[in-house]
Amino acid sequence: MRAFAELLDRLSLTGSRNAKLVLLRDYLRATPDPDRGWALASLTGELVFDAAKPAMIRKAVEARVDPVLFGWSYDYVGDLAETVALIWPADRDHRPNREPELGEVVEALRTAGRGEVRGLLEGWLDALEPKARWALLKLMTGGLRVGLSARLAKTAAAMMRPAAVSEPPDPDGGEVVTALEPVDVSDIEEIWHALTPPYADLFAWLEGRAERPSGDAPGRFRPVMLAVAIDEAVDFERLDPADYAAEWKWDGIRVQAVREDGVEKLYSRTGDEISGAFPDVMAGLTFEGAIDGELVVWRDGMVAPFGDLQQRLNRKAVDAKTMAAHPAAIVAYDILARDGDDLRGLALAERRARLEAVTANGGDRLHLSPIVSYSTWEELGRLRADPPVGAAAEGLMLKRWDSPYLAGRPKGPWFKWKRDPHVIDAVLMYAQRGHGKRSSFYSDYTFGVWTEEGVLTPVGKAYFGFTDEELKQLDKFVRDHTIERFGPVRSVRADRDFGLVLEVAFEGLQRSTRHKSGVAMRFPRVSRIRWDKPAREANTLDDVMDLLDAIESGGGRVAKPLQA
Repeated sequence: MRAFAELLDRLSLTGSRNAKLVLLRDYLRATPDPDRGWALASLTGELVFDAAKPAMIRKAVEARVDPVLFGWSYDYVGDLAETVALIWPADRDHRPNREPELGEVVEALRTAGRGEVRGLLEGWLDALEPKARWALLKLMTGGLRVGLSARLAKTAAAMMRPAAVSEPPDPDGGEVVTALEPVDVSDIEEIWHALTPPYADLFAWLEGRAERPSGDAPGRFRPVMLAVAIDEAVDFERLDPADYAAEWKWDGIRVQAVREDGVEKLYSRTGDEISGAFPDVMAGLTFEGAIDGELVVWRDGMVAPFGDLQQRLNRKAVDAKTMAAHPAAIVAYDILARDGDDLRGLALAERRARLEAVTANGGDRLHLSPIVSYSTWEELGRLRADPPVGAAAEGLMLKRWDSPYLAGRPKGPWFKWKRDPHVIDAVLMYAQRGHGKRSSFYSDYTFGVWTEEGVLTPVGKAYFGFTDEELKQLDKFVRDHTIERFGPVRSVRADRDFGLVLEVAFEGLQRSTRHKSGVAMRFPRVSRIRWDKPAREANTLDDVMDLLDAIESGGGRVAKPLQA
């Protein structure tokens, strides 16, 4: 556990993407199987221990520490794993004579029953030092929070491949050196769903000791092709409109639907399987192959706002009532495989023709994303500003007609041209401690707008959009102007004569019965700190509701039937 703990600690304290990659690459090179495989599985979210729950961890520590002291400590630190790691009073009289290895911990947790986990946990915490305790608890709960995405972890694995390997001497006594082809992260993603932890076959291939594992399992996930944001000032000068197809950027979630040899899967853009939450979609698909598209709620022949789709997201299962009220479907914009043939190497124009044939009889669960007709960038810009699909479109996608389907985010073939976000001025009301490297800062901010009665009502929460230096300034403001404390949450002074105004950008609004204000924001973030603006001049709830009405029913913001 010690090497794994050191890795997590250094990753959490390292901001540079490249430095994180080097840290993980070096760890994977130096650590033997199976520990490095279990580490990679944990960093990519592939390890889940159903018997290890935060409540059990709290019970274990409260059995050895005064619960009030633990509660105060937890409120101050703001992170369960860090608090327990620091406060745990090891039983020195019964301390194990060695620290457990990572593989030993994983194997024990995978086979242990719910009643056995607490005893295992206590023994491990007694044997480990604080840093390793923290890593153990992060491993158990799955909340690593070290600033490393699953794709970045796979990228580091690809980087561990050597340029060449030495083989046993030939009969003449000379050493045989074999050059190895570099491995890209897309090569790993292509086979990832055919692999199982702790990935011994993956590492054998990366180190040149074995052939590439097969990724030809039916129903597998294909690495997605991503777009880059267009630079209006530069890109339009050098791009020819005739070379690019334009489509609406649908306001849903990116999915890949696969039906091969009786295996049916629905994946998110990161490769997580979400089939169980959308059985109605999967049951309505009839093609044989792999479709790339946007998962939406489809009602009355049109794409519904994203708020409707949220009623279906983050569920392991769904009941008939929810499916009937929020019927899901896929708006397809690409086809990756058909009847056993891999189509990704074809030009977009050829793939589009095959996609049209598949979706012609797609039923209620599969619809073709229409091509937007335009002749100049200026004309397309006017459509982007006032799209006929309104709230269901975030903007436009531009795709070269001759582009193959390439994994990753290549520069040039695909662009995204998002609409400008909505912006309001709101007043900071509450702040909460962050997690991981932000656990010492008040970095999660609840903000509100003025009601007719002259009081603030919360309309959203943001925890990004500001720089590290601005975070320090915000944290100081919170500490200097706290009027009440509720555990890790602080209420700050906010009235007509005093308060901090935040300019908040967001992608959309929807009505919500769960929020006191009656609205919920999509993707809110702090776009600017208005140190200069008096709190009384912040927006009102009437302003927000007027904007919601406009989104729903006016100014080209209402969802209308799909059209080219």
